[in-house]
Amino acid sequence: MPPFSPSAILTEWGLSPVLFVLVVWAAGLYLYAVWRLHERGDRWPVGRTLAFVGGGLGTFFFATSSGLAAYDTTLLSVHMVQHMLLSMVVPVMCALGAPVTLALRTLPARPRRVLLAVLHSRVARVLTFAPLTLAVYVISPWALYFTGWYDATLRSDLLHELMHVHLVAVGALFFTPVLGVDPVPGRVSHPFRLLMLMLTLPFHAFLGVTVMGQTTLIGGDWYPSLKSELPWLPDPFADQHLAGGILWGSGDLIALMMFVTLFVQWVRASQQEARREDRRLDRLDRRDRAGERDAQAREQASASPAGPRR
Repeated sequence: MPPFSPSAILTEWGLSPVLFVLVVWAAGLYLYAVWRLHERGDRWPVGRTLAFVGGGLGTFFFATSSGLAAYDTTLLSVHMVQHMLLSMVVPVMCALGAPVTLALRTLPARPRRVLLAVLHSRVARVLTFAPLTLAVYVISPWALYFTGWYDATLRSDLLHELMHVHLVAVGALFFTPVLGVDPVPGRVSHPFRLLMLMLTLPFHAFLGVTVMGQTTLIGGDWYPSLKSELPWLPDPFADQHLAGGILWGSGDLIALMMFVTLFVQWVRASQQEARREDRRLDRLDRRDRAGERDAQAREQASASPAGPRR
């Protein structure tokens, strides 16, 4: 393996068959559903398609097939870049693509009823319960890096691939109710969503600082053992210090972009609510005016002189 460089991210590509098939199927089903909508004359926002297919699945494919995947078991710092993409960028972009809404609009009647039953089930309500999803999202990286779990993923290809899926799944459970537009249980008010995002900021900072200050190596003797075959590798402690800085800095940067996204969603939701309230007040006003006209007509009819008797 050649020394790592930014150009290696674009030159050292390789395919993980299972994850590649997963990405192709997900993208194909999503695009087919969009095509079905257009065929029957319905519209689907282009931005949602770009978010899900390009931003979500594209980032997932990039993180698991590019040079990031080639070096993610060689350099902890490279793995940390991959970690942030899979745990934050991919779930958020997929949530903005509204796949559940698209499925509800395109599935046949029976599968749609099954999906609705799942969304309204007790399991779905528990899995999307905001305090629980926040706790799982916060605890998961600590369990990954400060137990034997991460060391096991370095020595097993199956566990390594499952870790990638796990990072996306945990991120999706947390970010879908917070930033997504799908009608999933667990959605809370915008102020509470803002609070949940704010709570992730000290978590990333504290975790990053902890990784930077560790006196033991994450992954045990895995990275030092590679030095004999890859003499260009940096000092494992220096690379671990860099990995902690990446976790800290990128977490805050991505969170800032999420704050902007949430603010835009909040403004749009307030504008939609204002328009609905205006329409409601207009209906009430028209009804009141119609009632006044009817009352005036009845008063005029009762006040008019009686016609001649026969």
